[in-house]
Amino acid sequence: MELQIRAISKTYPNGVHALKDVSLTIPAGMYGLLGPNGAGKSTLMRILATLQEADSGSVALGSIDVLGQKEEVRKTLGYLPQEFGVYPNVSAEALLGHFALLKGIAARSARRDVVEALLHQVNLWEVRKQKLGGYSGGMRQRFGVAVALLGNPSLVIVDEPTAGLDPAERVRFLNLLSALGENSVVLLSTHIVDDVSELCTRMAIIDQGEILLEAEPLRAVADLRGQIWRRVISKSELEALQREYAVISTKLLAGRTVVRVYGHMAPDAGFEPAEPDLEDVYFSTMAGHVGRRAEPAASP
Repeated sequence: MELQIRAISKTYPNGVHALKDVSLTIPAGMYGLLGPNGAGKSTLMRILATLQEADSGSVALGSIDVLGQKEEVRKTLGYLPQEFGVYPNVSAEALLGHFALLKGIAARSARRDVVEALLHQVNLWEVRKQKLGGYSGGMRQRFGVAVALLGNPSLVIVDEPTAGLDPAERVRFLNLLSALGENSVVLLSTHIVDDVSELCTRMAIIDQGEILLEAEPLRAVADLRGQIWRRVISKSELEALQREYAVISTKLLAGRTVVRVYGHMAPDAGFEPAEPDLEDVYFSTMAGHVGRRAEPAASP
């Protein structure tokens, strides 16, 4: 199974060009769509989830025309939006059973088995009788995954799943997501670089509706070796360094500022080479130093 997105564009009535000729080939497995808020990620997710129309372009999921065969897509789609509502006074077990019925699992025994299996999978079985209004943010997100997995979908879309989760819940949630890409196309949309770094075998960086880079995360990081430099400075030095060098990121460390700079040669004696990571890929791409290229996707 493969998702092929070709020249998708979307302009809103207020003139915002949310997507500009977006083309991607997404194989089975975890695929990360990384970009800042407002980059066009959610617009693309809603189009793929058949919730919004594209102005132009085409999308194919295997032999299914995603834009023209919406009912067929919905039969094999699992979607976890950035924000979703639940009935706060209903238990997870009861509501998941209701969604299973809506998904077409009519037989009571089959529905019961599916609900039990999914609640075990997302580690909510022990709290299945608890009302959803009492769930933490992470528990609600895991319940959302259970709903998305009803019917064994071929395409799973997860939009900003870890935003607002505490560190422990984020780890639980990422561990859950990591198991989903074995048999399905799983598209993870996020602005959190670590989510993509930890989960995805391929990724694309999007900004202002355009794909800036499409690559394997490990390969993209390796391509930056020898081009990232690090220096610890005082805050007062930052403005001058930004004028002189391609500063891609700054972080505070024990009251000092750690600057990371992109360059093919060492900026000066005060800098030391730094091992690149996916954050460096992201910030370098957003700054226009790397990117504007795509690698062919591996065969699923």
